[in-house]
Amino acid sequence: MSFDEIIDRRDTHCAKWDKMEPIYGVPRDTGIAMWVADMDFRPPAVVQTALQDMLDHGVYGYFGDDSDYLGAIQWWMENRHGWKVDPDWIFTTHGLVNGTAMCVDAFTKPGDGVVLFTPVYHAFARVISAAEREVVECEMVNTQGRYTLDFDAYDAQMTGNETMLVFCSPHNPGGRVWSKAELEQVAAFAKRHDLVLVSDEIHHDLVMPGHTHTPMALIDGIGDRLVMMTATTKTFNIAGSHSGNVIIPDPKLRATFAARMAAMGLSPNSFGLFMATAAYSPAGAAWVDELVTYLDGNRRLFDEAVNGIPGLKSMPLESTYLAWVDFAGTGMERSEFTKRVEQNAAIAANHGPTFGKGGDSFMRFNIATPRERVEEACNRLRDAFKDLQ
Repeated sequence: MSFDEIIDRRDTHCAKWDKMEPIYGVPRDTGIAMWVADMDFRPPAVVQTALQDMLDHGVYGYFGDDSDYLGAIQWWMENRHGWKVDPDWIFTTHGLVNGTAMCVDAFTKPGDGVVLFTPVYHAFARVISAAEREVVECEMVNTQGRYTLDFDAYDAQMTGNETMLVFCSPHNPGGRVWSKAELEQVAAFAKRHDLVLVSDEIHHDLVMPGHTHTPMALIDGIGDRLVMMTATTKTFNIAGSHSGNVIIPDPKLRATFAARMAAMGLSPNSFGLFMATAAYSPAGAAWVDELVTYLDGNRRLFDEAVNGIPGLKSMPLESTYLAWVDFAGTGMERSEFTKRVEQNAAIAANHGPTFGKGGDSFMRFNIATPRERVEEACNRLRDAFKDLQ
């Protein structure tokens, strides 16, 4: 397929394009939607074929015999990530925000502290707060434009009320691919403070050339407190299927989670299972390789343009398709640079403060769109900040 094809998503009940005007005031006809983390590309042909086969059959009953689906997950994790997964470890949730909420529900109680390394994906704090748990924000260190973790500070911040750590790997919005040494430090921190460690690895397939993602499951000595979360949805742009996997190696944690799943009556929809089974295949893998090459080209184009504007700095993107841009160097108030992006450039991008402590001077831009549109966004940003050049 051609990732350069412009697909008009307006008036298709698309959150990213149809809601940017009411939320951000960016005109629907002339604006560029760069906020919601889905891509403006069709999924691989193998996924489209699986859906067409369902349509051709024409009966949409209950899904049974998930052996092919579980086998596809096993194949993908072993072949793409070097991680052997037992099918009995796998739970399918209604996406990974639901997976996070289910972990909070299963492994913590109201009033417990849940640790986040911020700034981080905003839905984590939302579901933690909604569940009447305390969001404990451990702010990361911006070390020369790259996030690092300060465990001495985090150790001092702990009160003993914390029972869970939700960790984003690779990191959204900073784009970090954590090193094995850093993951070992995260695991040690979780053990020191007796925290269940939930590792959200939804972006693990979208890693830029020169970087390698290590699953937290491959870190020694953490299995008795580890919950892994993965999904096809981000990788293959099928977020509307609302399917994700919570993978739990430890039998005690698994039993606790299974009990909550049963109590909630949760089960996946057949469309998501057929799509995931098709995606996790050699054909899907070849498509992902092409996608990452294309995203890397978009990354280089966007970073060169943004970093060429005085006062703006795009954090080096090691993974994801979400550029995290710091406007601190402009000396502007947040309201001013946000106005320039939304009103002058007519671009809808996520506001940094929604990601927690450390996000005030940032905006997040989704570059998973045809290159022509990325080029246009770059030109608009240059124009919006031309007085600085």
